[in-house]
Amino acid sequence: MDFEEIRDRIRGPGFRPFRLHLSDGRAFDVPHPEFIAASSRVVAVLSETGPSELIDLAHIVSLEEVDGQ
Repeated sequence: MDFEEIRDRIRGPGFRPFRLHLSDGRAFDVPHPEFIAASSRVVAVLSETGPSELIDLAHIVSLEEVDGQ
């Protein structure tokens, strides 16, 4: 996964909630653009219910749109 693709998901028009899938099988939902921050190497995913996660960009294998309800 590259930084530009994630950045476009966050900043692009008409944000839609999505899920990050990682190489170790974990997945993290991003319900709103304020729940994620990305740099060229690391993504920070914030959570309302649990700890925040710092994820090496190399471990993100796919993005999936999810229902935001």
